[in-house]
Amino acid sequence: MSGHLYGIGVGPGDPELLTIKAAKVLGRVDLILAASSTKNDDSLALDIARPHVKPDARVIRLGFPMSRNEGTLQTAWAENARLVLKELEAGHDAAFITLGDPLLYSTFAYLLRTLRTLAPEQAVTVIPGITSFQAVAAATQTVLAESAQNLLILPGIREAGELRKSLEGADNAVILKAYTNFSAIREELRTFPTPTHCVFASRMGMKEEFITRSLDEAPDNPTYLSLMLLTKNESL
Repeated sequence: MSGHLYGIGVGPGDPELLTIKAAKVLGRVDLILAASSTKNDDSLALDIARPHVKPDARVIRLGFPMSRNEGTLQTAWAENARLVLKELEAGHDAAFITLGDPLLYSTFAYLLRTLRTLAPEQAVTVIPGITSFQAVAAATQTVLAESAQNLLILPGIREAGELRKSLEGADNAVILKAYTNFSAIREELRTFPTPTHCVFASRMGMKEEFITRSLDEAPDNPTYLSLMLLTKNESL
C-alpha cells in the first residue's frame, strides 16, 4: 500500500507558530522531506520543525537549484518527485516541510504539480501554514485589509517599474522576497504619488528578526527572508 504525502507549512520561523495538525503529523510520520539548495544541505524549514519531528524519523534533503533556467528546474523537480514516489511506493508516510504556506511561493507547489503528472492517484494532504507577512502584520498590528479594501501579494523579483504599476491599483500590498530589487523598490516608493505606510521586516520569528517602519532604516542589501507591508492606513 502506498504511503501518504503531507505538504506542511512550518510558518515563518517561530516553532510555536505551527498548527496543531502540523505538529501531530510531524510527530507521527517516519520520513521528513526537506528542500535545500543544491549548494548546501541547510534547511531552515527543518530547523523550525525540529521540535515537533518524531525523534527517530529519517530526513531526506531534496536539492533544488537556485536557478531561473526552466530546463534545469524541471529536471530537478522530476528527479525529486521520482525520489519521493519511490519512498511512498515503499509504504512510507512522508511530510514535505516548507517555510510559510505550502501553496504560496513554495517549492512544494512545483513538487506537487510534478507528482500529479507522474502519479495522479497519489494521496496527498496539504496542511496550511502561517505566512511571514501574517506574522509581521501581527507583530506590528498592521491591518492588511478592511471593509472593501483589496490586498495585493507581489514577488520582489519583478522589476520596480512593474511593481509600481501593480501597486497603483492596490489599497494595500505585500512584497515578498523584497531582497532582489530592494534599492529600486525603495526609490519607487519614495516617489509614490499617494502616501503609503511601510513596514520592512526580515527573518521574522528568528533571533535575527528585524522590523522597521522607516525605509531609511532598512538595510541596503536585505536577506533572502525579507518582505514589505504597504498600507494606506497607518499601523494601529
